[in-house]
Amino acid sequence: MLTTATRMDAMARLGKALADPTRCRILIALLEGPEYPARLAERLDLTRSNVSNHLACLRGCGLVVGVGEGRQTRYEIADRRLARAIDDLLGVVLAVDSGAPCLDDEPGGAC
Repeated sequence: MLTTATRMDAMARLGKALADPTRCRILIALLEGPEYPARLAERLDLTRSNVSNHLACLRGCGLVVGVGEGRQTRYEIADRRLARAIDDLLGVVLAVDSGAPCLDDEPGGAC
């Protein structure tokens, strides 16, 4: 059974991963299937080192795994349930007042 602390840790790791737009772009790209860092960099118009750094963060958060293939590593979302959850989150439509700023946009605020 998952404890509150375990659940909070998982939410914090997910939040850290999703807090960065580049990591979100990488996760969305990986929803389409496994990919190599060089191809991700090319597809997303990023440098290979930038993609590698973000993949390391996503791997550390437990959201992606690297699968060694000879001298290369192919990355994929760690679990198909996670891929489905991300896909479900993307499908959710939120009614947002576009005129209301995120609290994070205000000094000392946080979303």
